[in-house]
Amino acid sequence: MLSIDQVSVSSKEKKIVNHVSLSIREGEWYALVGQSGSGKTLLSQAIGRMLPANLQVHGNIRFNEQDLMSLTAKEMRSLRGKKISYIFQDYQGSFTPFRTIGQHFDEYQKVHDISDASTRLNQAVEALHSVGLEESLLKRYPFQLSGGQLQRVSIATALLLSPDLIIADEITTALDSISGHKILELLARRQKESGFAILFITHDWRHVRRYANHLAVMKEGQIVEAGQKDQILSNPQHEYTKELIKAAPTLQRSVLNIRKGVTI
Repeated sequence: MLSIDQVSVSSKEKKIVNHVSLSIREGEWYALVGQSGSGKTLLSQAIGRMLPANLQVHGNIRFNEQDLMSLTAKEMRSLRGKKISYIFQDYQGSFTPFRTIGQHFDEYQKVHDISDASTRLNQAVEALHSVGLEESLLKRYPFQLSGGQLQRVSIATALLLSPDLIIADEITTALDSISGHKILELLARRQKESGFAILFITHDWRHVRRYANHLAVMKEGQIVEAGQKDQILSNPQHEYTKELIKAAPTLQRSVLNIRKGVTI
């Protein structure tokens, strides 16, 4: 579905992402793991061509056989949200305080040429229901919702037009552990129901262990190790991967279980 081949992101001063390659299949939960500043978010922004103007992208990015680097700005805007959706870490910053949730949905749908008002309303209600929220939230303002509710709304927005790929960038960082767990369980359930793929950007190995199929470890702009989740957790090859796993104490029992063949 998504193929990233030798992609680099650079400013005038330095190369920030350096010749990264990875591929994501349909319906896969692919984790991109690394510490802050490793280049994970910049790579995700390069996929949607949302990088700041001072950064340049080189390499090849293909999505469902389309060369994303060759699309016009208009074609790319049509693709974002419709086929490739984002859920951001700063979900609160995605909402204008003095517009209702319904107005946010409505504007998003109009950008993607959904002109019929009843269709837009039905889609919005269905999206809210799919994440366990009531239709009444359409009339409320972002500041009237809890953090967990707002993050659910951001997921509903990402799901609104039935995308093939969702890029989820550190989506639990601003939530408490219980809310974060509920959000990921919700996303996993919706993925199972709808079959979309997820590029899951995180530094939290607990979530990688629980949800990912495959993973790549990123350090200083480069992929240092990639492969099937259980294989990497049970037998990491790169020293950096070993250090990261060792620094996550809750992983140790899981790693032992994987080596013994116990399902986790």
